[in-house]
Amino acid sequence: MRILGIETSCDETGVALYDSHHGLMADVLHSQVALHAAYGGVVPELASRDHIRHLLPLIEQTLEQGHTTLDQLDAIAYTAGPGLAGALLVGASVATALARPRHLPVLPIHHLEGHLLSALLDPSAPKFPFTALLVSGGHSQFLSVERLGDYQLLGESVDDAAGEAFDKTAQLLGLPYPGGPALAKLARQGNPQRFKLPRPLLHSGDLQMSFSGLKTAVSQCVATHTPDDYADIAASFERAVVDLLVSKAEQALRQTGHQTLIVAGGVGANQELRHSLKNHLGTQGITLAFPPARLCTDNGAMIAYAGWCRLQQATQCGSLPLSSPSGFTIHPRWNLHDYSSTWQPS
Repeated sequence: MRILGIETSCDETGVALYDSHHGLMADVLHSQVALHAAYGGVVPELASRDHIRHLLPLIEQTLEQGHTTLDQLDAIAYTAGPGLAGALLVGASVATALARPRHLPVLPIHHLEGHLLSALLDPSAPKFPFTALLVSGGHSQFLSVERLGDYQLLGESVDDAAGEAFDKTAQLLGLPYPGGPALAKLARQGNPQRFKLPRPLLHSGDLQMSFSGLKTAVSQCVATHTPDDYADIAASFERAVVDLLVSKAEQALRQTGHQTLIVAGGVGANQELRHSLKNHLGTQGITLAFPPARLCTDNGAMIAYAGWCRLQQATQCGSLPLSSPSGFTIHPRWNLHDYSSTWQPS
C-alpha cells in the first residue's frame, strides 16, 4: 500500500509518501517561520494563504521524489484536526479533490496520533504497548498506548503547553521567533543552577502539569536583571521544564507498568530533555524512543504513516471513515477519544 500524507494544521506545509514495503519514500516540508516572524507568532489567515500557495507544488515534488504518480496511490491521508480551521480546510479540500476522481480512500488523521506514531517510522522502533509524552507548542500530555487507537490520557498541562512556555519565555528574553530553539541555544551558554525557579505541580501526586507560573517567575527575574544574565535565566528555565517532565515521565511509567517511553512533538527535539531522560530512565531499564529531530515538528511523514496504519486496520475490520461524497470534515478542536471512535466498525 502506498499512502500520500498531507499536513496543514498550522504553520508548516508537509507532504510525504509512505509505502508498506519500502517505508518512507519522500518527505517534503515548507516552513512558514519567516512569514510569521515579524508578528511573533502564527497569523491564521496568512498561514492558510501560504498553504494554498505551496501545497500543490509540494505534492508534485513529493511524487517526483518517490517516483510515483497519483494513479499509483492506494489512499490519501490528511490532517483533519486539531488545528487552525482555515489551514485544515486547505489540506482537506486538496486531499479530497485529488482522491475522489481516482476513487481512493480519503483518510482523516488526528494530528496528535501522527505525532504519537512518528517514532514508529524507524523499523527498529519499539512496538505497542508504550507510554507516550507528547510535548509541543499546543499540547503537553502523557498517554498510555496499548495499541493503535487505544489511547488513555493520563495527565496534561492545566494551562500553557511546554512549547508555548518556551516561546513565551523566549519572547521575554528578546529572542527571535520561533522561540523554543533560540532559547535552547542560549541556555547552552548559561548556568542552570543560578536561578531557583519553581517546578509547578512537581509533587502533586498526579500527572497534571503547569507551566504558566514558571513563565511568570521568569518575567519577574527578567525585570530585575540585565541581558548579561539572560543565558543563565534561559538555562534555569529549561532545567525547570526538563526536571518537571522527567519526574512526571517516571511517575507515568510506574502507573502504566510499561517499559517503553516514546517522546514526540516539537519539544521532543530538545537535547537537554533527551539527555536527561536517557540519563534518568535509561539506567532503570526503560526503552526510550524519539523520532528524528526533523520529524518532531509538524510533517507529512507522520500523517502518511498514520494513514497507512489506519488503512491497514480499517481493511481488516471492514470499516473505513471516508469523507462524505458531498464534502469532507475538519475538526479544529478534537480529542483523541472521539477520533478513535470514528474508526470503530459499525
